[in-house]
Amino acid sequence: MIEETTGPAVRERFVSRRQAITVGVLTLTLAVLYSIYSLLRFEAFRTTTYDLVIFDQAVRSYSHLHLPAAIVKGVHNGFGPDFNVLGDHFSPILALLAPLYWIHDGPQTLLLAQSVLLAVAIVPLWAYTRRRLGVRPAYLVTLVYALAWPVAETLAFDFHEMAFVPVLSMLMLERHEAGRKWQSAAAAGALLLVKEDMGLLVAGFGLYLATRSGERRRAVAYVAAGVLWTGLASRVLIPAFGGDADYYWAYDALGRDLPHAAAGAVTHPWTAARLLVTPHVKATTMLWLVAPLLLLPLASPITLSVLPLLAERMLSSRFGHWWEPRFHYNVALATLLVAAGVDGAVRLARLKPRLEPRQEPGLEPRHRPEQIWPVAALAATLAIVPHFAFKRFFEPGFYHRDARARAAAQVLPSVPSGVLVEAPNTVGPMLTARARVLLLDGRPRWAPWVVADVGHVDFPFASVDDQRARVSLLLSSGYEVVRRAGGYVVLNRPGSVPDLRAVR
Repeated sequence: MIEETTGPAVRERFVSRRQAITVGVLTLTLAVLYSIYSLLRFEAFRTTTYDLVIFDQAVRSYSHLHLPAAIVKGVHNGFGPDFNVLGDHFSPILALLAPLYWIHDGPQTLLLAQSVLLAVAIVPLWAYTRRRLGVRPAYLVTLVYALAWPVAETLAFDFHEMAFVPVLSMLMLERHEAGRKWQSAAAAGALLLVKEDMGLLVAGFGLYLATRSGERRRAVAYVAAGVLWTGLASRVLIPAFGGDADYYWAYDALGRDLPHAAAGAVTHPWTAARLLVTPHVKATTMLWLVAPLLLLPLASPITLSVLPLLAERMLSSRFGHWWEPRFHYNVALATLLVAAGVDGAVRLARLKPRLEPRQEPGLEPRHRPEQIWPVAALAATLAIVPHFAFKRFFEPGFYHRDARARAAAQVLPSVPSGVLVEAPNTVGPMLTARARVLLLDGRPRWAPWVVADVGHVDFPFASVDDQRARVSLLLSSGYEVVRRAGGYVVLNRPGSVPDLRAVR
């Protein structure tokens, strides 16, 4: 692969065979470690119906050459049993995973696919960093991403379409910087198929291009394409597949719809500014995003790429999980922020000679910022590992099922394969490969089989008493206890064939 040189640190124009093997081994190692982490969580009953079963049902539908229906999402959220998840989030890229279900039909396949997708993002990140800083710093920077808390928190919360974003967003940047503009555009086009709001990330990349000379026309194209796609996917395509265009509207503090919210942000800028840091966890999350990178992304215009997507979450006044340094939302920003840190280090290095006395000719400075930063950023990343999900690797209990998980595993064989079953949030993933799973929630669905937890509170119930009341209702309605163990109970009502359309 031929690459352009953009700095004195790069002394080779070709990627050597040794370098390619090293990057390949590193990628494979990370994919294996991520996979082990994900599968251990699965086997210990730490994955959940919301959202792993939703994606499992959707991709299974794709693998059968059907539209991606998720009965668990449709019934629980009132859209009906045939709900097409393209009406929830427009993520047709998930169809690429369907052939994997021909090899293994089960949610573990999604967890492995996510692990690989997150790992392969280091390849374009390494190529970009090698071009800017050199070979050795490039390896350190890939580890900064590999151990980053947004990656850890994504792996710690089931599977999500966001797994595609790190590699595609980094390809968009790296291919553009390598002079492969059409390849960059192809990566941007693929990003649009990940989720309806990825148009904001593409538009943000256009904002970055607007800071570069000779790129203004391309910048306008990226911004326009990103904004138009987000509008089209949100307002036209999602409703066309049975969804509600306003289902995730979360900006009532600014206005009742997009035009009014935009006007509100312009006419009341202090309100918008206050929303960005209210509640305070928003500011905390944004600080966590740049602090391990020593704030250097703030010195790079590449950071403009992530601002629209970040503002989408931080300006919201609903859906508190959007703001937290948990779940999968922050991984969409991860590779571009690391790349912005690389760029910021290079810019600082260019600035430093202007601020220091001139050195003797022929002597290079001992401590160049662009060489120090990868080491310091990796040290900072390692220092915060114990504060996020990867800390579980160092906890002995992570490698074993607890008593609750063992009890669940004991009762699940009582549920026959091929049946419709209501199950707790933490149990559904273990049944979805062999049964049609519904979430046991606040409304009876009268499925023939029910698994209930009467020992621990489980989403979406508010208390164990509510869960026990549900079991009492079922028993009084003709259900019979098939098995009990450790706070779990399996119920069956012979001949029960629910009309799910009637209980939406």
